[in-house]
Amino acid sequence: MITPVPAPADMTAGDLSLLRLAEELLEKVYVFGRHEVATALRTADGGVYTGVHLEGSCRRSSICAEGIALGAARGGLPAGAPLTVDTVVSVQIKPADTFRIIAPCGVCRELISDYSPDATVWLTTPDGPARMRALDLLPEKTRRAW
Repeated sequence: MITPVPAPADMTAGDLSLLRLAEELLEKVYVFGRHEVATALRTADGGVYTGVHLEGSCRRSSICAEGIALGAARGGLPAGAPLTVDTVVSVQIKPADTFRIIAPCGVCRELISDYSPDATVWLTTPDGPARMRALDLLPEKTRRAW
């Protein structure tokens, strides 16, 4: 069994359920070098979606867990409906068989903030897990009208 992330004191019950869902998914599918990150996100309408990192033999073909979860969330909406994400939690397994919350990569920060600039994104800071607004992860981001 992989040690779960200790629940941050300021994490809501809903966000904690996303964290546990991401941990459960990653524990089930983890393969070193191929499937090392899982994401769980909640949309504004309360829908919950997950994604797993898919590593490709050509690095450029790899797809992050956040992008897969966002695509699944978009697929659950009717045509023309906006994709509004409330919260994103991604986890990785550390070498000591311990889960940790990780921040999205730069590309995923762009993607999340393009669709939901006000989404809460959980990440690990030197002081421990913390939440940030998606747009605040990209200072001076160029905004596009969608």
